[in-house]
Amino acid sequence: GSRNFCNKLWNATRFALMNGAHVDGPLPAAEQLSTVDRWILSRLAHVTAEVDEQFEAYEFAKVCDLLYHFAWDDVCDWYVELSKPVLAEGGPGADATRRVLGHVLDQLLRLLHPVIPFVTEELWTALTGGETVMTAAWPVADRTGIDDAAEGEVGTVQRVVTEIRRFRSDQGLRPTQRVVARLDGLTGAGIAGHERLIRSLVRLDPPGDDFQASATLAMPGEVSVALDTRGSIDVAAERARLAKDRAAAEKEAAQARAKLDNPAFVGKAPEPVVAKIRDRLATAEADLVRIDAALEALPS
Repeated sequence: GSRNFCNKLWNATRFALMNGAHVDGPLPAAEQLSTVDRWILSRLAHVTAEVDEQFEAYEFAKVCDLLYHFAWDDVCDWYVELSKPVLAEGGPGADATRRVLGHVLDQLLRLLHPVIPFVTEELWTALTGGETVMTAAWPVADRTGIDDAAEGEVGTVQRVVTEIRRFRSDQGLRPTQRVVARLDGLTGAGIAGHERLIRSLVRLDPPGDDFQASATLAMPGEVSVALDTRGSIDVAAERARLAKDRAAAEKEAAQARAKLDNPAFVGKAPEPVVAKIRDRLATAEADLVRIDAALEALPS
């Protein structure tokens, strides 16, 4: 796991360098930044403040967990991916993103240095051109950069993208396979300006004159996604796969219920064991809801 994390960090820094990210000059003013850029700077401010608090309390495990998820989830999985279309297009927006990307990685590598000294030294000197990260100033949380509106907006985009990805996975669609879809309700959800980014992240093409919705997803914030999956899915094979998964989930749920309904088991088993069975039941029931929704969404 640690090796994979270091590889992820290495690849993110390499991507940044290949796309011109830098640390020269001040950050652009907030009004010159995109919502996504303001979001990652807001997240950086929160994380920096939390890291300071946990270091002061000697909670080193919490520091590592916090930085792990910020680096992997926020920076690598979301910010880098959301930045790719912007960097590919070029222009003033790309220039601002290059500077923000450089700044975020610079600060992240400094925060990680106490727990990953050698990898961060190599990456930080390559990114910044500095002599050594060991003498670089410790990051200071910029609370003026906290932007709740940007965090809320990007959070809605993340939930929409996650739901579409889950549907694609449930339907057996390959990650690279493009699907025609119509996105409704983006304006009401406050994310109309991110439609192109959403389509890029989940491989959705705009509808044409022959568009016919074969599946519709209800999304967070009253967003709905109508997809034309004709020719993209082997419906019979997918229905059989989902039926098999449903049978397994139903069996798991029945076994967990039987144990929890047994007074002798609940009364004698240690609480952690009982809690684990409850978690298994909750997971199985969630799987059943998800699978039933996937079966309902399949074309008839």
